[in-house]
Amino acid sequence: MKFHWFHLMPYPDLPADFRERVHSVWVDVPSSLFDPVRGHQVYNEYMDELEFADACGFDGICVNEHHQNGYGLMPSPNLIAAALARRTRNAKLVLMGNSVALYNPPTRVAEEMAMIDVISGGRLVAGFPVGTAMDTTYCYGQTPATLRDKYREGVQLVLRAWTEREPFAFNGKFTQLRYVNVWPRPIQQPRPPVWVPGGGSVETWDWCLENDFLYANLSYFGYQRAAKNINGFWETADRLGFDRNPYRAGFLQFVGVADSDAEAERLYAKHALYFYNRCLHLYPPFTQAPGYMTMESVRKGLESQVSLASMQDQRDLTWKDIVERGYVIAGSVDTVVDRLNQLADTLNVGHLMLLCQYGDMPKDTVLYNTERFAREVMPRLRHRFDDWEDRWWPRDTLERRAVPAPAAELV
Repeated sequence: MKFHWFHLMPYPDLPADFRERVHSVWVDVPSSLFDPVRGHQVYNEYMDELEFADACGFDGICVNEHHQNGYGLMPSPNLIAAALARRTRNAKLVLMGNSVALYNPPTRVAEEMAMIDVISGGRLVAGFPVGTAMDTTYCYGQTPATLRDKYREGVQLVLRAWTEREPFAFNGKFTQLRYVNVWPRPIQQPRPPVWVPGGGSVETWDWCLENDFLYANLSYFGYQRAAKNINGFWETADRLGFDRNPYRAGFLQFVGVADSDAEAERLYAKHALYFYNRCLHLYPPFTQAPGYMTMESVRKGLESQVSLASMQDQRDLTWKDIVERGYVIAGSVDTVVDRLNQLADTLNVGHLMLLCQYGDMPKDTVLYNTERFAREVMPRLRHRFDDWEDRWWPRDTLERRAVPAPAAELV
């Protein structure tokens, strides 16, 4: 099993009466609530945490793209990944990822991701989410009924741009280019591995399997609630004749490690409740624009994570609720290991993305949680799925990568 440290970069200073005062944390959240001076501190602390995860031995560090919100301060994951490419040594850079339909032309995504792969020495994992309705329709003005077609065409253009050796013309429905000729090309050949984050779409399962992409289910409501989506993916694999290699799939899970279950509550409860009470305060119509979810997904009764969040009143949640429902796996080392083994048995996922920071958690608590997970939990789960080959992971990394020179040597 592989372990990836995932950062949402939430804004930590949303007021206590945020739900009463503000319409939604996404789309029309007042920008007056963002303090740029405080943001300077927060961004740099968050990047320290990502770099620390690399030093602790996590296999990957994950960043993602969202717009106009206080839930995640990362409108451009490529900016963060570019900085991490210089400042980290071993962890793969998992961009979860670029919403390709928002870029005109999508070759901009191909260029920037290729740059990150080259700077990092071949450590890029290329993530291509469709994007939430909030980001794509309400923030960036895309038409929901054509969004998925535009997204798929864009992904195919990016992949072709990485693999072609000569300039070519591209005449798609949404993009027409006389010359496609991406410089630089990525180190990884024929291309970096592709992961597709998904929250609840039948078509995403087929799309991933038919194109040999990894399906990453991003959930805020734990492995028990996610079983329907993940099982649907594996049933689709059976129907299409693909094996159940656990490394075809990934899952996102909140975790909190401590000396005891009671100590975990003391350390993490208020930060988890901040996340569920404020960071997931969503206006329901923003989460599902008409035409955004396909009819087949509606028929299956699937629910995206953001729409699920908007339909639940999180104010009544307690720490006991969060832990019992598996939203957060927290407690002693033995407790965390036992529940992650249950997760692996239930979902059959070889890539586990961990949220060790959530809500307004301070840096020292984040580093404590990260270090303990890496030192005491990861070794006890590494053996899971050893009999399977991971074909969705960077291979063409440079053995001897360039590293930043100490500042003193540059004077």
